[in-house]
Amino acid sequence: MKQLFSFVTAFLLSAGVFAQSGVYKVGDNVADFKLQGTNNQSIALSDLADAKTVVLVFTNNQCPYAKLYESRLVTLASNYGAKGVQFLFINPGAGDAGETLQDMSARQYSPYLADEGQQVSKQFGATKTPEVFVLHNNGGEFTLKYKGAIDDNPQMESGVKNFYLRSVIDEILANRPVSAGDKRATGCLIKKY
Repeated sequence: MKQLFSFVTAFLLSAGVFAQSGVYKVGDNVADFKLQGTNNQSIALSDLADAKTVVLVFTNNQCPYAKLYESRLVTLASNYGAKGVQFLFINPGAGDAGETLQDMSARQYSPYLADEGQQVSKQFGATKTPEVFVLHNNGGEFTLKYKGAIDDNPQMESGVKNFYLRSVIDEILANRPVSAGDKRATGCLIKKY
């Protein structure tokens, strides 16, 4: 009986810790954050109050999956920029033990921001690179509408059947409900520093 009581107590304490992890879920409002970019300019989420939608892309320079998606993401950012969609590329491996801003400047991403200390990636619950989080702007208040995969085929763009990210952006811009709320990302695990 004593063992059962100990097990139940440990389980409840563990469940409480996980419940209080503070990771954003689809539908949550997102707090402002500020990160340093490769161009020596800081960008805060609140700076993007004019954007209809903000797409956070957690990526890095070493992950083979991130490299496979690089041109697709740059094309999406370019195509949707004129429609009021702002992409922010965030490197959760930047900082003391990871990539430098100079390492990051070799990529095509713009803006490319360093998440030193991994505070932003932890808050969003980003676990892989690349992984995307789509935020809808409601009068300067950002709500998480989607998190996860970019599409269903990281290896071959020509083999993609489901363009998750593109579909979500189109739905938000058309003021329609988002059909895909959370699709598990395929990529490299984010190393915790």
